[in-house]
Amino acid sequence: MYWEGWTLERWSVLFVSVAFLMIGIQVTLYHSRQNFRNKAMWVPVIEAPIFFLIGLLLTFSRTDGLVTLFMWMMGLAVLSGFIGFYFHTRGMSSRVGGWTMQNILIGPPIVLPLMLSALGGFGWLIFYL
Repeated sequence: MYWEGWTLERWSVLFVSVAFLMIGIQVTLYHSRQNFRNKAMWVPVIEAPIFFLIGLLLTFSRTDGLVTLFMWMMGLAVLSGFIGFYFHTRGMSSRVGGWTMQNILIGPPIVLPLMLSALGGFGWLIFYL
């Protein structure tokens, strides 16, 4: 099974891959700012470049094994994002003052883990549909 030109499917895999790289950079900056106080903070920092590399490989060499690996990794991204959302909402709740606008602006970004899930879901849908 090979790519036949630059189809929408192929461009979508490339988009998802590069987006994971960019989100990975942002997550690394946020989590290093917090000095990786929780070991779970390392998960997206390690996962994002792996998702990027697998997607990049798939962009240039479509094999059944890479498609399967990509699908599993996208499922993992969805799960990791939901777990991150749990940690971020728990972190927000533990801040002094709780869910105030000031804490929402300076606390753990609530939407960023959901972006990881959404991107993983989009990557998974590329081949599911």
